[in-house]
Amino acid sequence: MRIEEELKLDFQDVLIRPKRSTLTSRSDVDISREFVFRHSGRDYRGVPIIAANMDTVGTFEMARALGHHRLATALHKHYDEAELAAFFRTLSQTATVFYSMGITREDYDKFRRVKDAVGDAIAHVCVDVANGYTKAFIDFLHKLRVAYPHITLMAGNVVTGEMAEELILDGADIVKVGIGPGSVCTTRKMTGVGYPQLSAIIECADAAHGLGGLICADGGCTSAGDLAKAFGGGADFVMLGGMLAGHDECMGEVIERNGERRMRFYGMSSRAAMDKHAGGVANYRASEGKEVLLDCRGPVDATVQEILGGVRSACTYVGAHRLRELSKRTTFIRVARQLNEVFGQS
Repeated sequence: MRIEEELKLDFQDVLIRPKRSTLTSRSDVDISREFVFRHSGRDYRGVPIIAANMDTVGTFEMARALGHHRLATALHKHYDEAELAAFFRTLSQTATVFYSMGITREDYDKFRRVKDAVGDAIAHVCVDVANGYTKAFIDFLHKLRVAYPHITLMAGNVVTGEMAEELILDGADIVKVGIGPGSVCTTRKMTGVGYPQLSAIIECADAAHGLGGLICADGGCTSAGDLAKAFGGGADFVMLGGMLAGHDECMGEVIERNGERRMRFYGMSSRAAMDKHAGGVANYRASEGKEVLLDCRGPVDATVQEILGGVRSACTYVGAHRLRELSKRTTFIRVARQLNEVFGQS
């Protein structure tokens, strides 16, 4: 047993220090990014925000809506083959949509069949497991990279620099970073395992960038300011679940109570998800997620505009003309309190 004494930080532990700026308007800020992925060699240009591959967020409808804003979507992995093939055939060449999969033989065979059916329409894949530290995960990632050398692979989740390096070396173009920070994730409570998200981003970004890889910060963002902090800490992409939940495009079950419409939202390791997709919680494990009811929030467009506006504004406060400059212009200051909430939360 050992204890690391160095302080680790989460989004609420810091603010971004403002700096002198020559920007005159938020509209002057370019919040798109351009990348060439390390392994696939493919080009990317877009706004590097990704809807999470949760079954009420990573939907076809969400992908279409976010595509208009040049944002990406990681589809959930519970669509059947025919649905996936039909959807990918309709995609424009500029759309960024990730096919999501686990690491079982069934996941691999299903992917091969869909890929054979649609060809190059699938250009991005998210290999998603809760614990990215297992040998089985590494072996699967290597196998997929060898079989499909020109597909862009996002893989995770991990939270430490040495494992981010491992995934990059074994074929990941993008490492997904985050264990336990999600709003409907209870992994930290159930297992005691996790890592403060901002420190995880900073450490994994440093490791991945040294090898020409990228990272995606997955979980923990509750506001546009948190996205700014994630990008400021070195994240190349940010994945959102709860911030995009509850919208019309989520296709979640709507429940009416006392004249109010609420939408179900739950973690993908929750009892609700396992009851729906796996016939219940297996007798060797426990639920590591929870279910909540959210107010129905209408179309996602207004929320996207609010998020992008907040990130643009953050860039103006530190003089970053482009999103890619934000990490170079960011100095974090530790704080005991971020917000004055005397009149309640907004």
